[in-house]
Amino acid sequence: MAFANVIAGKDAKVWIVRGEEFRAITENPQHTTEMMNLLTRLLRKASKIVRATLNETGVRVGRSGEGTGRTIKIMCYDTTSWVRENFEPQIEKFNNEGKDLKLQMDYTSDRLDVKTAKYAAGYDAVCLFVNDNPDTSALWVLSMGGVKFIAMRCAGFDRVDTKAAKALGLSVARVPAYSPYAVAEHAISLLMAVNRKIHIASVRVKMANFSLDSGLLGMDIHGKTVAVMGTGKIGQILCKIISGFGVNLLAYDVFESDEVKNLGGTYVSKEEIYKQADVIFLMMPLLPATTHTINEDVLPMLKKGVILINTSRGGLIDTNALISGLHSGIIGGCGLDV
Repeated sequence: MAFANVIAGKDAKVWIVRGEEFRAITENPQHTTEMMNLLTRLLRKASKIVRATLNETGVRVGRSGEGTGRTIKIMCYDTTSWVRENFEPQIEKFNNEGKDLKLQMDYTSDRLDVKTAKYAAGYDAVCLFVNDNPDTSALWVLSMGGVKFIAMRCAGFDRVDTKAAKALGLSVARVPAYSPYAVAEHAISLLMAVNRKIHIASVRVKMANFSLDSGLLGMDIHGKTVAVMGTGKIGQILCKIISGFGVNLLAYDVFESDEVKNLGGTYVSKEEIYKQADVIFLMMPLLPATTHTINEDVLPMLKKGVILINTSRGGLIDTNALISGLHSGIIGGCGLDV
């Protein structure tokens, strides 16, 4: 939950308003935006005057009011318990290193959108994840609230309206890469879970149902045709792992990898992959050219019963086409972590 302490510099009038009545006022986007705009202009003006005066006298300004140096205030959106558990020790460690720069991070479980962007008023930066929505409207509200920096704690940044961010003077950073081994190994785990129906068996065991039937049958991966669409760092590691199963390895990428070829992989067209593959791994970035790689037009081309594994971006698959493929049996199973 975001909060702020407001201290009046002079005499002030205070109105006590019931929570539901105040929320009814703030839910009006125009009213909220105008109020934030006015307050932001006043705060920026005041802070600039104070800082300019103190800088002239050689006094350093601590934004958090704790000691000297500069404190960067960050609002972290879409926070789960594991985010806090991982961030808080690292922030504490950074702040204890005696550096002139300190970090102060507050958390909210809400995802960023035009309505929740107001939570970051008065903060220097926001930390976002894959499900946040930093579109033009949200970025405008962030900018009006004083935010200057967007830190994406993920590799993808396609959800950020970068043109709007540039126009508003917002800098955007991202994670350049995750551990490619972790993602590749997780993709293999999804394949094993889908193929061997581990997710179904797990639920049955929890219900003390130990019966065996055809609903738990899978297939040998050995000898099957497996295709990897996207052979960057993660795709290449995936090819190494899956080749150990003794598969016929196919690959597709606009940039062919010699390492994949040395593993026995063969680069073919997308159409050949659709026709031949028993398993398809989607390891491509989400670009205009790759959006909805799996769509309604592709379904008739797929080998019946194909297993799809996507640990890249959700937009690579048209959701309606996926549902249709699963219902028809064209797609035998699907593992997603996007």
